[in-house]
Amino acid sequence: MSPVESVQVAIIGAGLSGLRAATEIHNAGLSYVVLEGMDRVGGKTLSVPTSSTGDAVIDLGAAWINDTTQAQMYALAQEFGFNLIPQRAEGLSIHQDAQGGFKMLPFGVPTDMTEEEQVLFHEFISKLMEYVERSDLRNPHLGPDAATLDSLTVAEFIEKEFSSPIILGLATTLTRAILGVDAHEVSALYLVDFIKSGDGFVNITSDVKDGAQYLRNQQGNQTFSVKLAAKLNPGTVKLSSGVVSIEQFNDYAAICTNDGKVYHAKKIISSVPTCLLPLIKFTPALPSAKQTLTESTKLGYYSKTVLVFSEPWWRAANLSGAYSSNFGAIAFTRDTCTPENGQFSITCFHVGETGRKWSALDDAERRRVVLEEFKAAFGTIVSEIPEPLNIIEKEWTKDPWARGNPNPVMMPGLMTSDAGQSIREPVQHVHFVGTETSYEWKGYMEGAVLSGIRGAKEVVDLLKSE
Repeated sequence: MSPVESVQVAIIGAGLSGLRAATEIHNAGLSYVVLEGMDRVGGKTLSVPTSSTGDAVIDLGAAWINDTTQAQMYALAQEFGFNLIPQRAEGLSIHQDAQGGFKMLPFGVPTDMTEEEQVLFHEFISKLMEYVERSDLRNPHLGPDAATLDSLTVAEFIEKEFSSPIILGLATTLTRAILGVDAHEVSALYLVDFIKSGDGFVNITSDVKDGAQYLRNQQGNQTFSVKLAAKLNPGTVKLSSGVVSIEQFNDYAAICTNDGKVYHAKKIISSVPTCLLPLIKFTPALPSAKQTLTESTKLGYYSKTVLVFSEPWWRAANLSGAYSSNFGAIAFTRDTCTPENGQFSITCFHVGETGRKWSALDDAERRRVVLEEFKAAFGTIVSEIPEPLNIIEKEWTKDPWARGNPNPVMMPGLMTSDAGQSIREPVQHVHFVGTETSYEWKGYMEGAVLSGIRGAKEVVDLLKSE
């Protein structure tokens, strides 16, 4: 067995939350190690080349930030000198209706609605935002509507408040797009809290200024983690070093990794998603509330297929590059071009239940289905759709260290329980971070870095007081 390495702090995970925590630990002058199961840094940010030539990359994980309400990520982008590109939000978009037909809509209009349906849609948004405004961001279980909302799934909430198929369809579009789950798979309170954490319904669904989908990074978002790791002491980030067990003693913890190494640390900062914590053997076992939490949260299904072209032919046809459907393998698409370095692409998103069905197909069939659906939709406007130069796919559910995306969600009854409230509570020497634990922008890169800063402060304050 290798000799034991002793540090003051061990950080589990070299994604944004773990690495941001590590930089705080580094700046505090403490000794540390970062243990990462993947063979790279970045976690659920992954930037890959779009071709074997040139320097253009595409993001297969988290893709956007903004420059107003995501101060931490924007500050890092400025510090690292990244080129930020506004998301294309002009031209006509394509929507597939329940009958399989395609409608052209102005960008930002979610679906083709009658006047009566439009009134109902605005009532839905107004009612939802009333709940959001009344909710308690720091203590969601204490909000005036918490008990009611946490007794219902989003689908049940829609049935109770509206009993409208079109509103249920729009709610499903929303939960799939931001959580990777269908409306019957998540608590209504969790959705309300998630929307509040993301600065409200308008901003969390927006592709323009102040929106969650406003700015893309020409250098690729994985580069945030690469740059953060470069700030740390050489040799402190251990890749392909997945943690398999944690044994806690009175004044330290012993961590074993899958490569046979053992580390002793006074404190641990874990960025492992709650539903993946059972993959680590804890001795003593986690408290019952935390154990229930780890067994009850669920990661969504969220994957991408990127179609790379020689030119942005859809722009010439006054198309935004956006397409949406609640019925096919492609839930929605976005223009993900970086013209500055000659990269022209549309990214197809596969989410929720329709994404899971697509995932069950073999490699060739998945690709065939995507191209067929894509050509059928965009072929309603453009007579000849060129073949892509490259097709890049990433299924996060099949990644053994991710197992889903973007972050774990809660079903009814969990958020208002002791288990739900334990999400940020340390267990002896172990402190928990990760985007799902953030008060603000949970599920996003901003939430990840905010959680890392919080977790690091908890640990630094404790160690400095000893």
